[in-house]
Amino acid sequence: MPRFTVHVRDEWLTVPCKDTSYTINWLGVEALKRYVKNKPDNGGIPQAKEVRFAARRCQGQGLLDADDIIEDVLEDNDFVELEIEGDTMSSDFIPSQPGMSYLTRPYREPSEYIFLDGSSLSSTDLVNLGRCRYKIKLTPEAEKKVEQSRELLDTIVKEKKVVYGITTGFGKFARTVIPISKLKELQENLIRSHSAGLGRPLSPERTRMLLALRINVLAKGYSGISLETLHNMIQAFNASCLSYVPEKGTVGASGDLAPLAHLALGLMGEGKMWSPKSGWADAKYVLEAHGLKPVSLKPKEGLALINGTQMITSLGAEAVERAESIAMQADVIAALTLEVLKGTTKAFDSDIHELRPHPGQKEVALRFRALLDSDHHPSEIAESHRFCDRVQDAYTMRCCPQVHGVVNDTIAFVRNIINTEINSATDNPMVFSERGETISGGNFHGEYPAKALDYLAIGVHELASISERRIERLCNPSLSELPAFLVNEGGLNSGFMIAHCTAAALVSENKVLCHPSSVDSLSTSAATEDHVSMGGWAARKALRVIEHVEQVLAIELLAACQGIEFLRPVRTTTPLEKVYDLVRSVVKPWIKDRFMSADIEAVHRLLVDQKVWNVAKPYIEKYCTELLPESRPSSPTAFSLDPPTSPRKRVRHE
Repeated sequence: MPRFTVHVRDEWLTVPCKDTSYTINWLGVEALKRYVKNKPDNGGIPQAKEVRFAARRCQGQGLLDADDIIEDVLEDNDFVELEIEGDTMSSDFIPSQPGMSYLTRPYREPSEYIFLDGSSLSSTDLVNLGRCRYKIKLTPEAEKKVEQSRELLDTIVKEKKVVYGITTGFGKFARTVIPISKLKELQENLIRSHSAGLGRPLSPERTRMLLALRINVLAKGYSGISLETLHNMIQAFNASCLSYVPEKGTVGASGDLAPLAHLALGLMGEGKMWSPKSGWADAKYVLEAHGLKPVSLKPKEGLALINGTQMITSLGAEAVERAESIAMQADVIAALTLEVLKGTTKAFDSDIHELRPHPGQKEVALRFRALLDSDHHPSEIAESHRFCDRVQDAYTMRCCPQVHGVVNDTIAFVRNIINTEINSATDNPMVFSERGETISGGNFHGEYPAKALDYLAIGVHELASISERRIERLCNPSLSELPAFLVNEGGLNSGFMIAHCTAAALVSENKVLCHPSSVDSLSTSAATEDHVSMGGWAARKALRVIEHVEQVLAIELLAACQGIEFLRPVRTTTPLEKVYDLVRSVVKPWIKDRFMSADIEAVHRLLVDQKVWNVAKPYIEKYCTELLPESRPSSPTAFSLDPPTSPRKRVRHE
């Protein structure tokens, strides 16, 4: 029999429906009858049939008409929110919040699997898992390791040995021995008490990454998790049943305790959960709607679920991927600006950069040559000032290989640390089944990813810092030979005046955000955890810095394309004309003042979706292949957004 879950004030009610040809009004009245049934005062509702209400489908927040036929607008096990006239929105109901990506793209259930073994996941894989590109399975080898690790823990419990976190309390209570009869309660209490985070919840994409990464770490077989519990986690991931995980509350040592506790709380059927089918609802109802059972924690499993650096690392993986994407596109944008400002390409001569052979610097110079080489891609703009008396350009153009280059090298350094962390066991105590013992250590400390992500923010910020100065040159007629603020009838029109101010504001914000969070430490847990990494904030602010960098470069790209309008009919090189065409496919030229934020957002989206790089990439690769085979970069990411593929096998779901 079909059934539906209806949220009335503070309660979720299951309403069976014998005939789906009934109306939404019938469903609402039936839910209200169940709501008032056990209320001493009928919940303040005199007659359910007389109550006026509005009904919304939780998924997408679509308003349902009272006369709609149930089978026309709902699916079996759907979730519905009932708003009673005169009530305010229930404080327990968590709608999709502005600025968050819960429903920004249609959900498509993945048809392919990625096999996890705890040793070969990459940051690219993790981001793709967050984007619903794959479901998860364990390799047989990983399953065997997990089983062996659990067998040792079961032996410890059976023999009544005193081991931290298994038969004792936690932190300051490490010397308190817990009776065997209360070991399950011990683990459940750990999750509940540690679910103390605050702030906005992570988006579904980021929560999927967090859950996937925790599964990968547990798959290494050093945490003592049972295979049953791990399979339950995988089933929840594959169904996109995602816990409510507040973004604030971790100090990044003894693991990301608060965020991971919230992640585990939903899996236990407590707190809130989100799925594409239900939207936000009580976790037990979301799991039930997907045919899943709450996790029942065994000894040590609560600790195994929350001890680790997975929030820092999963956010760090996204930061690395976005940083690499915008760094490559920054070279394309800067090359276009150089053309508009009639700069010289001499500063990118390969002999110069062989004398200071930093890998990133050489990569950037090669990209500039690939985009601007007049022999390969004739430029009418370059030809128009071939015999000018300018000897050299300002640093913001001439020094792009040196400034952009170190960003590339920074990203490579941070990627290495993040990928190592992704495949590291960060639990405590560690369960060594082959040695037959557990050992307490400090792998949960987040200093590695915290320091790396602080460094990433500092490095990537420079792309925005130098871009803002190029925007100034484009807008300033004394530096560009272009109309002031890139608009005709200056005075009547302000053009890019305030767009430049926006870029300056974002760069200024970044200067504050780039202060390293990992230089701070506050002692916690009664001085047991007396040094912490503050890595959670390092990861969150790194992502904010990168978003600002993307936005500043979007403004520069808009300004450079507007500058080209004043150089017509002459044309730039073929790849840069293709970039111009891409921008003009979403933003028309600036003839007179108009609402500008939408234009910036549209171009920002092009950068986030890597479309600028995808346009330029074939020309760069062709240049390297045909003209300079000996100069092709050894770095696997120099001209590709796809890092080396791991040996892990992907299979299509039958």
